[in-house]
Amino acid sequence: MEILLNPFRGTGLTHPELADVPAPAADPARVLALLARCPEAAATPLVAAPGLAQAAGVGALWIKDERGRMGLGSFKALGAAHVIAREAEEGLARGRTYVTASAGNHGLSVAAGARAFGARARIYIAETVPESFARTLRGHGAEVRREGADYEASMAAAARAAATEGLELISDSSWPGYLKRPHLLMEGYLALMAEVAGQLDEAPTHVFLQAGVGGLAGAAAAFVRAHWGAAPRIVVVEPAFAPALAGSIAAGAPVTASGPVSVMGRLDCKAPSLIALKGLARDADGFQTITEAEAAQGAAKAAGAGLPTTPSGAAGLAGLLALAEQGVALDLGPASRVLVILSEQPEPLE
Repeated sequence: MEILLNPFRGTGLTHPELADVPAPAADPARVLALLARCPEAAATPLVAAPGLAQAAGVGALWIKDERGRMGLGSFKALGAAHVIAREAEEGLARGRTYVTASAGNHGLSVAAGARAFGARARIYIAETVPESFARTLRGHGAEVRREGADYEASMAAAARAAATEGLELISDSSWPGYLKRPHLLMEGYLALMAEVAGQLDEAPTHVFLQAGVGGLAGAAAAFVRAHWGAAPRIVVVEPAFAPALAGSIAAGAPVTASGPVSVMGRLDCKAPSLIALKGLARDADGFQTITEAEAAQGAAKAAGAGLPTTPSGAAGLAGLLALAEQGVALDLGPASRVLVILSEQPEPLE
């Protein structure tokens, strides 16, 4: 475990690649209005975990449990489907084919959103993705194509299809020239934080947010600052094998990380979303990287508390426990009230 305190907290990172990049949205009103019309939408639970709080040496630990979100098994149900819903409001979605690459939950959100609004979905998956996931995608009406040895290769295939066939690309990351849809996608995640605010009687003192490209973390951090102000300490947790955000903060510029494949597969992203990086450089207090063993321990602790998930899903919890084990304070102690997000359900057996 390593932690980097953010030198850009409150001011943000000034870099040419971020100059025209919007900061993450912070107002959930429009998202909540759309969800109010969705029969599948319902708030997910906020669970108190006193045993885990004691293990971490904190006064209270709240876990936002996203495993049942809209029947799709993760917070990502709020992302790509929100993009398609917004385009449907403008009369643009019906008849379109939305294309993406996915190693998991993002593809399900694209598929479900497309089916709900009269569109089609094509999902590219890598050769290593289990066939059980391909079957699940097809069950939601998606066309599934295998291409490439890893996620990056399948994402390149999706981008080529969008360019050559006139399909509509929905990525959960952002880069120069591709900003509007990922900004809307991140805005969808504000719904879960608005639920948290309604479920809590008092503000958290600390928030641990797992990150791949950073979409969830960027949206959640923006909400925390808008709703609870500067006081909560926000820690962004990444795999040590994929420190895209921590590496970018350390370098003072967007960088591509390198490293082997991580057991935290949903978080194993080597390049940051520029929107997320811009927001987190302003809003996060620290960037933490955790080892494979620490991630596995976090998932095991969650399961032991009756909250089974993946190492990715429990990464925020794993970060908290790793800090407690190594005695790194960040003002953590018996008076601390900590929020983490359990981001996805366990993976089914093949």
